[in-house]
Formats: sequence, C-alpha cells, structure tokens
Amino acid sequence: MRDFRSHGKGVLGKLCWKWIPRKQSTFSKEVKRGACQFPEEFKDSSQFWLVMINHVPQELNKVVDGLIRLTLRSTIHHSEFDVPPVICSRERCRVDDRQLNRHVLGGLETWSSSSECCQWALVECNSQQVTGLNLYSVFPTLGKTSTVLAPIFRIKTLMSLDISYNSIQGEIPGIGLRNLSELVYLDMRGNSFNGSIPLELFHLANLEFLDLSDNMIEGVLPNDVNNSFSLEIPADIGSLVNLTTLDLSKNRLSGEIPSSIRKMRKLETLQLENNMLSGEFPTWLFDLKEMKKLHLGGNKLAWNNNLAIEPKCKLSSLSLRSCSVKGQIPSWISNQTDLIYLDLSENDLEGDFPEWLAERNLGTIILSDNKLTGSLPSQLFQSRNLSVLALSRNNFSGELPEINTASVMVLLLSENNFSGPLPKSISNIHRLLLLDLSKNSFSGNEFPAFGPDSLIAFVDVSSNNFSGKVPLDFGPFTVMLSLSQNGFYGPLPENFSNLIMLEHLDLHDNNISGEFPAFFSQMSSLQVLNLRNNSIKGSISNDLSSLSSLRILDLSNNYLKGEIPQSLGNLTGMIETPDAPLTLSEIFKFPIEIHDLINRLSGEIPHSLGGLKSLKLLNLSFNELSGKIPISFGDLESVEILDLSRNSLDGEIPGTFSKLLELNYLDLSNNKLGGKIPGGPQMDTLVDPKMYANNSGLCGVQIEVPCEEDLVPPGPRLRKKQEPTYSWIATGVGYPVGFLSSTAVMYVLGYFNTAPAYHRWGHLRSSLR
Repeated sequence: MRDFRSHGKGVLGKLCWKWIPRKQSTFSKEVKRGACQFPEEFKDSSQFWLVMINHVPQELNKVVDGLIRLTLRSTIHHSEFDVPPVICSRERCRVDDRQLNRHVLGGLETWSSSSECCQWALVECNSQQVTGLNLYSVFPTLGKTSTVLAPIFRIKTLMSLDISYNSIQGEIPGIGLRNLSELVYLDMRGNSFNGSIPLELFHLANLEFLDLSDNMIEGVLPNDVNNSFSLEIPADIGSLVNLTTLDLSKNRLSGEIPSSIRKMRKLETLQLENNMLSGEFPTWLFDLKEMKKLHLGGNKLAWNNNLAIEPKCKLSSLSLRSCSVKGQIPSWISNQTDLIYLDLSENDLEGDFPEWLAERNLGTIILSDNKLTGSLPSQLFQSRNLSVLALSRNNFSGELPEINTASVMVLLLSENNFSGPLPKSISNIHRLLLLDLSKNSFSGNEFPAFGPDSLIAFVDVSSNNFSGKVPLDFGPFTVMLSLSQNGFYGPLPENFSNLIMLEHLDLHDNNISGEFPAFFSQMSSLQVLNLRNNSIKGSISNDLSSLSSLRILDLSNNYLKGEIPQSLGNLTGMIETPDAPLTLSEIFKFPIEIHDLINRLSGEIPHSLGGLKSLKLLNLSFNELSGKIPISFGDLESVEILDLSRNSLDGEIPGTFSKLLELNYLDLSNNKLGGKIPGGPQMDTLVDPKMYANNSGLCGVQIEVPCEEDLVPPGPRLRKKQEPTYSWIATGVGYPVGFLSSTAVMYVLGYFNTAPAYHRWGHLRSSLR
C-alpha cells in the first residue's frame, strides 16, 4: 500500500484558487489553465478561514496569526453563506516576512496564489486533482473543535488525509468523513477527539490505513447492556475489510475486542495498547495470516495459559505487556523467526532467560517486571541487531558476560541481583545512549572508561557496591550521571567541567572528600546537583549563582562552613517558573532520604533567598544560623516545604508568612523565636505544636497559646464572651504535598532526624528502570 503520510509541517491555507467577488453574494472562480481543479462543492473554502480568524485565541504568537492572514490575501471578502465578511485591508494583511521562521512554516512558504497548488508542499495531486493533504502538526496548540475540518470533507477526490497532532477537540465528524469515499489513508492520531467512533467511518470501503491513536475515544455502548457499563469498539469495524493497519491505542476503549476483526483478512498491524480492554485474550488473532505487528499490552486482558498456541502468521513485532502471561516465556514464540520486537513486560513470567531467545537476534527485548531468574546467556551480547534490552525488576543474578556487540542503544538492568565487576567491554558499545544498572550488587574499583567518541547520554549506576575514585571518563554528550549510594571516594574530578551538556549530577551517599569544587560554576547546563551525605569541606562558592539553569541543589550532610552566599538569591532557575518540567524529571528521579546534618553554616540568612519565587522546598535546618527570619521569605510564593529548625534564629516570625499560600509543611522548632505566629489561609492550617516547639515564647491559634493582645481587657462590666471569629484549632488540612513534581527544589543545608513522624516525607523513586 502506498504510504501517503508526510511529516511536513505548515498551516492549512486556501487550497487552490482565487475567488473574485461579483455582485453581492455570487461568485465566479478564476482558474489558471493547467492548474489543479478542486471540486465544485469546495467553493466555500474561505469559510474555513473565516471561522479560524474569528476563533484563533489572541494569546497565540504573532507568527501563527501572521500565517493565517498571509493565506487570506487572495481569498474572498464575503461569502454567499451567512458569514460576516473579512476586511482584508493592507494593514490587516501586512506580514513581516522576517517574523516567519521557515521552520515554523514547514512548507507554507510554497503556498502562493501565483503558483499552481500541485506544486505546493503538503499537497498531493494526481492528474491535476488534489488527492492528498499532509497536515501533520499544523496547529499543535490551537485546540479547535472538529468543525474546522468541514471544508476538507468537500474534497471528494481525497485519498490521503493526515491531520495528526493538531489538538483538535470534539467528536469525530462522521457525516463529513463519509463524503470521502475514495479515502485510503486516514491519520487522526494525537488530537483530543472524544466520544465514540462514528459508524459512518465504517462505510469507507477503500480504507487501508486508519490511525485514531492518542485521543480520548470511548467506544459505543454494547447492544446487550447487563449490569456493567462499558464503551466497546464497535462491531461494525469488521466491515473495513481492506484495512492493513488499525491503530486505536492510547484511548479510553473498554470491553472485549470484537470478534468481527476476524473479517479483516488483510490486517497486518493491529495496535490496541493502553486502553481499558478486558476479557480473555483473543488467540484467534494469531489466525490472521497477514498479521505482522500485534500490540495489545497495557489493557486488562487475561491470557489463557492453558491454551496451545499455533500462530498462522509470521510476526515481526509482538507486545503482550500486562496480559497475565504466567510460567515460562511461551515456547511458541521461538517459531516466530521474523520477530524483531518483543515486549512481555509486567507479567508473571518465571524461569531462566531462554537460550533460543538469546540466539534469535531480535532488535528489542523487553522483559521488565517479571520473576525471571538465573544468569544471562553470553549469546545475548553477541547479537548484531540488539538495540534495546530492558530486564529491570526481575531476579536475574550473576555477572554480566563480555559484550561483543556495538548495536545496543538502551540497556536497562536495574533492580536485579547482578554482581561482580562490569565488563570493560561495555564502554566499547559506541551506540549506547542509556545505561541503567541501578539497585544491583555490582562491585569493583575500576569503573569502565567511556571514550571521547562515546554517545552515552544517561548513566545510572546508583545503589551498587562500586568503589575506588570517582569515575571521570564519560562521553561529551552525557546529560544525566547518577553515581549515588556507592563507595566512591576522593575529590570530585575536575574533568566533570568538560561535560558541557550535563544537566543532572547525583553523587549523594558516597565517601567524596576535598574542598567544595569551584569548577561547578563552569557547568552552565546543570539543573540538578546532589552531593548529599559526603565529606566535602570548605564553603559554598559565590560563583555557584552563575548556574542559571540550576533548579535542585542539595549540599546537606557534609562539612561545609561559613555563610550562605547572598548570590544564591540570583539563581535564575529558581526565580523563574519554567515553561516545561525538568528535562530529566520524567526519566530519572533520585531518592530523597532523611539524615542528620553535619554542616555548620553560620551567619544570617540572606534576604536575597526570598527572591527565589519558583522555589518549592527550602531546608536550612541543623546549622548555626542566627539573626531574624528575612521578611522577604513571604515572597516565596511557590514554597511548599520550609524548614529552619535547629538554628539560633530570633525575633518574630515575619507577618509576610501569611502570603505563603502553597506552604504545607513548616518547621521552626528549636530556635529563639517569639511573638505571635502570623495567621493566613495556609498558616492557620499548620497547627502541629512540634513545628514551633522549643522557642522563646511563641503564641497564636496554631499552638492554642493566646497572645496578650488577643486577651479581653478587664472592665467594670462583664459581657457575655463572644465567639471568636476564628477557631483556636484550625480544621483545614492544607494543600497536598506536591514537591515530588517540583521544578525548583533547594536543599542547601540540612536534614532531619528520622524519629519525628512529621519528618517522614518518603522517597522519590526512579520512574524508568
């Protein structure tokens, strides 16, 4: 089948012709000789743009607005339909070409009324008729309803339509799609379509490719509704007998997989992953002889482990993730000699890694989250095709064999029982991008050295038994480096400053010593720096403030002394709220644990720290800080956790704390604070007396100790005591703890004892192992 899909980007403009306004509401069209002929039914194409102009949100950037108006230069001024006219004056249509970035245009620069539309990018023609529109990611953030597609449905010659990744909302317009009877290829993935799959779509008899994945489609109510409620895949889908590719993954479909799919004898690809499908796994799918790619993982399907499977198809890709497959890896898979992709993760598989699977030369093997045991066959690392090997969270053991392949790109072996030294040959895998060996028992004092030509980007060997000096040989493309919870010792190597792309550096819980390095100020890309629980001495460098991207800083439980630099208040990454989450926050999250502090920083808390408006967590506990709490702390508008305990702070708690509306944990205990605890929407909910214990005379509703100014003065007349306007015991529960997803966390100094229950914040766990 012809693949009509194109990955060009642009804005859907007027499609072919000029409209010449005549008397009032009648039109004639001027078509160049030899130019493409659009169908007569599409003569109201400008209505699409009238709708777009009237609904494009003002906050969209000027580029998008300019693109829309650019395509209106030659369109009509009014329509024969009841649509308000567009006044296309010189002022309204003027576009500064310097603002039109060609990357954003993605082909639109070829859409000119002076050229033939069949020469335009994103448009396909055959015999001067438009047969294809490739509108992939035209408006990825526009969020318009499906009514904007109406003009497209009048191009009855269309054979290929790609409107994927355009944030289109609403139900799929079934009536409009039914007009496209010649359609062979339809790609609507990556939008926000909801509701059910329209039955009209199943009348497109020529359809060979249908992709509705990554939407919010819910199916239809079954004809026989019992006590349960489900929205199933319509049984009528079986009428699309010419389909070779069907992708409904990442939706909200439930119920059983309809048996009518058996009618699709030409089906080669079936992807239904990540829905809510249930019932017994339909093994009859293996009877479809043309089937090559079958992905049904991430549902609630139940595999019948008692059935003997004899597939009639030759699969190249198979995903049975979380399908309740039990016992050993099914032996029938060994007969699938064309297989290059296998995902059996999140099942109940047991036994050893099969020799036949190691010899099969697959490209991708994903067996994570099972109960597999034993050592890995040496043949596995001889494959010339293996690109992805994911075996995390099993019970594999033994040493890794020598690696004689250069093809591996992703190697995930975390949370097993592997032991012994790493084979030095692992550093010879030139294509290796991601290496996760965390939470095993690997050991050795000579860590493999990755050369300057290495492409390695993500390295996580945390929670092992490595020792020796801190490894310093990593490739220049390293973005994430986690060596925490090992036995590395000695000073931090200055070579780290050569890792110009490094964003995440985690070395907590080792035996690192020496002075606090000055070279950190040269690592401009650094976003996360965690040196907790080591033996680093000296003072915090003023130059650290030059790390404009830094959002997480944890130097606690070391031997640091001196004052907190005023310049830390200039950390841009903690002042400005980022537009997107941390680059690595969705990939690796390092654990945060509670430990006693050894640091002894002194002096006053810098007022400049109050300027860190995006800060989520500030811990300055267990130090020798003195003076008053800065009034500027009331400007920490995003802070959720604030700990200043175990210092020598005096004076009153600033009244500006009443502005801390996100604060849900506060510890000011063991200081010399006095006066009234300020109130406020959130401060009134922080009523645990332990938060304020061992100070010099605090009072307030939070601790049920009345302040003198709140007492009723004595007088000659006794009046009935009025009910106070607030309760001595606040009943609010505060905002839920949310620092796990924080974008700016600053652990400069300290940690708590593990004993108090209110200090148990839990752990951040790795999200990809």
